[in-house]
Amino acid sequence: MSDARLHSRSPRMLQQRGVVLMVALIFLILLTILAIGASGRSLLQERMAGGLRNAGQADMGAETTLRGVEWKLWTSTTNLVATPLLCGSGVLSGSCYRYDPSNSALYGNSGTVTKFRNSGTWVTAGAATYSGADGNTDYTSPPTGQPTAKLAKNPLYMIEDMGVELPPGVSGGLHESGATGSGGGGAGSTSRHVYRITARATGGDQNTVRVQESTFAAKSN
Repeated sequence: MSDARLHSRSPRMLQQRGVVLMVALIFLILLTILAIGASGRSLLQERMAGGLRNAGQADMGAETTLRGVEWKLWTSTTNLVATPLLCGSGVLSGSCYRYDPSNSALYGNSGTVTKFRNSGTWVTAGAATYSGADGNTDYTSPPTGQPTAKLAKNPLYMIEDMGVELPPGVSGGLHESGATGSGGGGAGSTSRHVYRITARATGGDQNTVRVQESTFAAKSN
C-alpha cells in the first residue's frame, strides 16, 4: 500500500520540483541583469573620470605653456639693446608672426595661424614645441613614481606680434578693424608691443586637445 501511494505522488512532486527550478532560473536572470547594469554604470563612470582627467591635463598643459612663454618674453626684455624683441630676432626668431589680416597665407581660412588657433585636431605646422622653463622638459615622459602623469604629445605654441600698444579707440590700434599689427601708428608707447600667445596641448589621450590664448605686453626695443 505504501509503495502504491509513493508512486502515485511522484508525478506531482516532480512538477513541484520543476516550478522551483523555473523560479530559481528567473531570479538568476534578474540577478545577472542587475549585475550587468551595475558593471556598465561602473565602466561609464570610469570613462567619465578618465575623460575629466584628460581634459584637466590638457588644460594644465596649455596653461603652463602660456605662462612659460610669457615668462620667456618678460625675461628677454632685460637685454633689448643686443636682441630686440621682434619677430625674426632673438627669442622670437621662430614661430612668431606679425599680425596682418591681409596675409592670406597666415590669416586666410586655411592660413597657418588660423588653422593653429581654430582647428579641433592636432596641428603642428608653424608652431614651436614648449619644453619647459629649462628647455629640456619632455612632457610625454612620466615623472619618477608617477607613470600616468604624462601628456600624449608635447605642448605647442605660436606668438603673434599684434603691434604697438595703443589705447582703445586710437586710430590704428588693436581695437580698430583692419589694424595691421606692427604697421599700426598713432599715439602710444612705441617701444611696447602686444603679443598674442596661442598654446595647444593634449591630455594623456591624444584625442583630448585644448587651445588657450593670452595677450602679453612687453618692451620690444
